Amino acid sequence: MNRIDEGDTFTLGTRTVKRLGYGAMQLAGPGVFGPPKDTQAAISVLREAIASGVNHIDTSDFYGPHITNQLIREALHPYRDDLTLVTKIGAKRGDNGAWLLASSAQELTQAVHDNLHNLQQEVLDVVNLRIMFQVGAPTEGSIAEPLSALAELQHQGLVRHIGLSNVTATQVAEAQTITPIVCVQNMYNIVNRQDDALIDSLARQGIAYVPFFPLGGFTPLQSSTLQKVADSLSATPMQVALAWLLRRSPNILLIPGTSSVAHLHQNLAAGKLALPQEALDRLNNLAD
Repeated sequence: MNRIDEGDTFTLGTRTVKRLGYGAMQLAGPGVFGPPKDTQAAISVLREAIASGVNHIDTSDFYGPHITNQLIREALHPYRDDLTLVTKIGAKRGDNGAWLLASSAQELTQAVHDNLHNLQQEVLDVVNLRIMFQVGAPTEGSIAEPLSALAELQHQGLVRHIGLSNVTATQVAEAQTITPIVCVQNMYNIVNRQDDALIDSLARQGIAYVPFFPLGGFTPLQSSTLQKVADSLSATPMQVALAWLLRRSPNILLIPGTSSVAHLHQNLAAGKLALPQEALDRLNNLAD
């Protein structure tokens, strides 16, 4: 079994988590819509992740919708004291699986209550507000109205900590005038480094950065250099890509997702992969 290094941790508000976590998105059906092909296999992956030392799971009630949270509850409830569940609100799914904006105060309130119900929690550990000005990329614009609605739910005691997803540096600064922010979740990986300055700024503030699609998402990373480095280290390209992210900055928390126990162990093994300086130099130039 590949276990995570107990000392390799970072903070999410008052919670301390291992830097290698697990993203539950792939537990839903194709296109993150509908149920999985094999429910028991999905439950096995979740239980194996916890058994392997994972204590940070990223999810959302709009995965499925409702599917991943219900699977997490079935597999893991009652939850271990050290397990931190991070969810997202601000979007919903159309009848055809489309990703739709859901950021009114009423919609956000309903989303928090849906997450509480489906995860069987009294308080949500961390809730990320997913900004949907564009589905696939951060876009400027004030986020004060939906964030204030989420902050009110926090004041009611339903949410411990607040994070942001799909945001710009300007929006992070605006958010911090409204409520403390414990994490930012944007797209970032070894070939998509548009958030370099934001990562460094958050690191100086002790705020976690959680890259989604750390392995490329629906279009997996492809690079001959990445493959050559992986071959030289007797590793897979995906393991190297994850190891590079762990080296990139100490505030980066990883949430690679999978519906396979074997793939889960491959991802966790990346936490033990040493990258020599020559390999780092080659990898650092991938985005140039």
